[in-house]
Amino acid sequence: MALEVDRFSWVAIQHAADSVLGSLNVFDCATLTNNNYALSGRPGFAFPTDDPQKFIVGVDKHIELVDITSGAVTVLTDDIDVGVENTLINDAIAFAEGIVFGSKDLEFATNKAGLYFWKFSDRKPCQLRDDQLCSNGKVITRSGKNWSLFDIDTPTQQVVRYELDTNQGTLSEAEVVLDFTDGEIFPDGMVATPDGKSLIVAFYNPAAAQYGVARQFSVETGVVQAEWQTAKAPRVTCPLLLETAAGVKLVLTTAIEDMSAEMYAQHPNSGSLFVGETIFENVADLVNIKLEQLGIGL
Repeated sequence: MALEVDRFSWVAIQHAADSVLGSLNVFDCATLTNNNYALSGRPGFAFPTDDPQKFIVGVDKHIELVDITSGAVTVLTDDIDVGVENTLINDAIAFAEGIVFGSKDLEFATNKAGLYFWKFSDRKPCQLRDDQLCSNGKVITRSGKNWSLFDIDTPTQQVVRYELDTNQGTLSEAEVVLDFTDGEIFPDGMVATPDGKSLIVAFYNPAAAQYGVARQFSVETGVVQAEWQTAKAPRVTCPLLLETAAGVKLVLTTAIEDMSAEMYAQHPNSGSLFVGETIFENVADLVNIKLEQLGIGL
């Protein structure tokens, strides 16, 4: 997530194929330095708060408040995928009323992972769906009093749109906005352009490829408006628009998940962060969750 000019946070879901631990990281583009903060498990998302030392983090099957200075952790809720085995929290989007996040089946085999709305006003997770496989990129937009959720369940190879009723904690029927089922790569992370009229989608390619891609699509027409390539890193996972001293850049994370040693030797940039140019003059307002909203004193 963007923190301020030239600074952003990102999560490492797990540090090795057999690891059950990950980390929260803060990267400074001006100095090219990265600060790493160990977490209690495998994170799916992290959002900054109005206290620069505290982050809201989705770890394993609970949401935590993490103090990166002291290492103190407060569990805010652990009512995620209760009774469902072998799932973990995954990607999320924070907005004015709360956080929408999903989880994933670690075996990528059973549609049993949840999609949730965690409302700031009562801090109770409301389950929106219980049949996702690998819940990934999310975007929230607003028109008047109505919220729209753009959502990716990666194996479906689609981006769908719902109307989100934040009072009832319910979704409308899904409307397919972008369909990639005729291809062999899978949509993963997603971010809206500053004007809200387009979506930038990162694609995970399980096969060998000279480069990975993120593409910008018009929401209205589905037309590809731009493409960014990540050389020797085919598995692009998450896009972020970041304001820097040199203008608005697109930051892309890439993965080595399930990549053999032989394939990694051919794709040595996998697992790296990439930075691309954009034509944007500004970015959307920064996410800044107020601890007071959560009943937490500074």
